[in-house]
Amino acid sequence: MKRIIFTTLLVFSAVCVFAQWKPAGDKIKTAWADKINPANVLPEYPRPAMERPQWNNLNGLWDYAILPTGAAEPGQFDGKILVPFAVESSLSGVGKRLGKENELWYKRTFTVPAAWKGKSVLLHFGAVDWKADVFVNNVKVGTHKGGYTPFSFDVTPYLTQGEQKLVVRVWDPTDEGYQPRGKQVNKPEGIWYTPVSGIWQTVWLEPVPGKHITSVAPTPDIDAQRLSVVVDVANAAHGDIVEVTVKDAGKVVATAKAAAGQQIDIPVPGLKLWSPETPFLYDLETSLYANGKLQDKVTGYAAMRKISVGPDKNGILRLQLNNEAYFQLGPLDQGWWPDGLYTAPTDEALRYDVQKTKDFGFNMIRKHVKVEPARWYTHCDRLGILVWQDMPSGGNSPQWQMHQFFDGKEAVRSPESEANFRQEWKEIIDFLKPNPCVVVWVPFNEAWGQFKSVEIAAWTKSYDPSRLVNPASGGNHYLEAGDILDVHHYPNPKITLLNTKKANVLGEYGGIGLAIEGRLWQPDKNWGYVQFKTTKEVTDEYIKFIGQLKEAVGRGYSAAVYTQTTDVEGEVNGLMTYDRKVIKMEEDRLRQANTGLVRD
Repeated sequence: MKRIIFTTLLVFSAVCVFAQWKPAGDKIKTAWADKINPANVLPEYPRPAMERPQWNNLNGLWDYAILPTGAAEPGQFDGKILVPFAVESSLSGVGKRLGKENELWYKRTFTVPAAWKGKSVLLHFGAVDWKADVFVNNVKVGTHKGGYTPFSFDVTPYLTQGEQKLVVRVWDPTDEGYQPRGKQVNKPEGIWYTPVSGIWQTVWLEPVPGKHITSVAPTPDIDAQRLSVVVDVANAAHGDIVEVTVKDAGKVVATAKAAAGQQIDIPVPGLKLWSPETPFLYDLETSLYANGKLQDKVTGYAAMRKISVGPDKNGILRLQLNNEAYFQLGPLDQGWWPDGLYTAPTDEALRYDVQKTKDFGFNMIRKHVKVEPARWYTHCDRLGILVWQDMPSGGNSPQWQMHQFFDGKEAVRSPESEANFRQEWKEIIDFLKPNPCVVVWVPFNEAWGQFKSVEIAAWTKSYDPSRLVNPASGGNHYLEAGDILDVHHYPNPKITLLNTKKANVLGEYGGIGLAIEGRLWQPDKNWGYVQFKTTKEVTDEYIKFIGQLKEAVGRGYSAAVYTQTTDVEGEVNGLMTYDRKVIKMEEDRLRQANTGLVRD
């Protein structure tokens, strides 16, 4: 009888939750939107590269209110919002714009499990766009500025008995501010998209000991057959020791120890190299000891791979993977969803785009002016996809246009804007350092807010010398900046500049459009760089471009980026429709063309 009553209560509770939420608006949606359970949203562990067994997911229905900037915490809220979907999105259940004159308020309660007694409790946010003030039990515990990186607060001192109150206040000026924002604008059209404000990645709680590991960053050196690991520790003391163990299918490969705060160098005999063809990952176990007693332990993974630039037999500088010339071909991936905007409806959906990229015969993705949740990069690590990571554009620069010349005029940023750019770029690099799929950093795109290019490229390279720097994809070019010269040319692939002292790449081309009725974000004003009417016509044009690209590769190109993975809002130049329900090219021919180019 008790079991029947309990089951009935669960069903009743689920029905009540569904009754408080439904998608907003009438735009197209993905098939995954129908699979969302508002009582169990994005339930997967959010940080696979550094995992602990205990955690609590705070996604779900929260109270929300939109109030003028500077208003006090509301006594009454406007309704329910489904976290972690941005307030403008359909899946939030709200579908409203915020604007710089307003602030978005969130509220919910939570309880701390009794089993966590004696532990510190960390409150984690995957990402909040843009400025977030966080309150626990009416105490402001911290502020974070930056729309693309995770942040955490130790909320232990502010917890009380029983139920805890959590409030978040968000301000986001979109394109009326200086902050990085990618393609978000208040008046979306053409290549510019709907604003994304507020919480857009998982919110979660995690118990940790007083002394605990805060980050694990492995860097491979295949030439020395060594893995170097930097482990950051909170509240470390003299004498504390960190131990890292490398495993292959449960078998210990190597173990090394170092004092907390010291780099750990681990020999890795019998290397198994990571590549898109063989994406092998070693398991990592990282343990923290104080006075000989285990304090904390996290699990993750690492890969042995090398990205570099070197000459081919003709002396042309080429991108290399694991010391061999390796042509990189992939799509420009915006990472937008018709129902969730910045946020994929499910983890299955998030993985789908990566898997289809592999299915299409690509070996690389350029993640365009957006940063994804940690799980997306883990999918790339596991499936085997190289990633070029853009810095999201911003800065209120008048130069939001493409320039392809050397030593061109740059944007002038305010000191506040420049300091913010540097801080957010550093946080992005820190966030993604553990992911072997990331092989190229791209601080600027097409002169959008581009400033101090030589200095920013040099800093990026010195901060992470294990990866290449593409200083300005299709932007203002500087002879002495970075490892790569990257030009854009639409629609067909064409060499417009070459630099014999760098690897040369085509950072954008293509944009072949096909509008499919019933799969459009809007009924009119849809565009691609060129448009056709049938799948065959689009595929024929793509294959023609591949033929032209082969000739450009022979003259010096080391990589090419096709625009783009999916349609996005008014753009219909995707390999798939925006809702991912239709592949717009003949897939077998597409795959054959891509794999033939990469192998040749």
